[in-house]
Amino acid sequence: MIMVAAMAAVLWGTGMAMGAPHRARWIMIGLLLVAVMFVQVVLPDGHPLREATGGDARLWALVLAAAGFVWIYRQFLGAVKGRIAAHDAPDPAPAQKGSFSDTELNRYARHIVLREVGGTGQKALKDAKVLVVGAGGLGSPVLQYLAAAGVGTIGVIDDDIVENANLQRQVIHLDDRIGLPKVHSAAEAMRAQNPFVSVKAYHRRLDDSVAPELFAEYDLVLDGSDNFDTRYLVNETCVAGGIPLIAAALTQWEGQICVYDPANGAPCFACIFPDRPEPALVPSCAEAGVIGPLPGVIGSMMAVEAVKLITGAGDVLRGRLMIYDALYADTRTITAKRRPDCAVCGGSHLS
Repeated sequence: MIMVAAMAAVLWGTGMAMGAPHRARWIMIGLLLVAVMFVQVVLPDGHPLREATGGDARLWALVLAAAGFVWIYRQFLGAVKGRIAAHDAPDPAPAQKGSFSDTELNRYARHIVLREVGGTGQKALKDAKVLVVGAGGLGSPVLQYLAAAGVGTIGVIDDDIVENANLQRQVIHLDDRIGLPKVHSAAEAMRAQNPFVSVKAYHRRLDDSVAPELFAEYDLVLDGSDNFDTRYLVNETCVAGGIPLIAAALTQWEGQICVYDPANGAPCFACIFPDRPEPALVPSCAEAGVIGPLPGVIGSMMAVEAVKLITGAGDVLRGRLMIYDALYADTRTITAKRRPDCAVCGGSHLS
């Protein structure tokens, strides 16, 4: 028993040091228990290894049964919380599309007094439908600021759940929501922040079977996904539907953002990144690390670009790839044009 407990502690500590999520650590310990149970059943009585791991298969059967019960109970609680967040949360926003209550006028007053936004721009925000792909590091500030800005309909799609390791940077999620689907956690936060917006949460993985129909419901797409398969799919779907795309990415201390809009003369994502890089060149945040506030900086930039696109204010990052280096406080912008031989939009090469 002592040896098994020590091995479990080593596995847990190693997983913690490597930044592995709770679920992965519990899986390792579960596999250890299964291996111990196997030893108890297969080896004969009196075998040294069997004696060192308890010597009684019935004891470990009880431990496994208890662990299974706890796991099932946690899954049940998570499912119940998810259903409550998805279906039971009130959404008072849809009732007054296009008009503002006194509370809304007061809430958005700092927008309305801006010459570049005004009442017309705020109404455009209220009438807008924006889809956010990913409710993680980039999606967190994007969703918070779009909701706060009064974007009328906000969709969010993600198949992941909230984990402890997310909370260092994914600020829309709270500790007591660990285990909940990220989209339901984010939707709950947005509704609590601004009850005058409508939130649509899609707890599923984005794939080509759903993307075209889903994107057709929205005027603008913001991509905060963390893998190239999803980024290329989002780009292709936006190009096919003539939908502007704001996409960003980050790693360690650096982030980048661009507005991809071939329908208005700008390049698409595939124009600038025609070939996916080698995996070793683009390690994930879990592998390479990321400074916590960086997603907030880049995600906030995405939200600003979205507000500008919707309201017509200023000059958006169409055809300009902005790169922000947080470690050295440096920002640089690369101009990009549509590339005639682009396999997606027929049209970008850096200049």
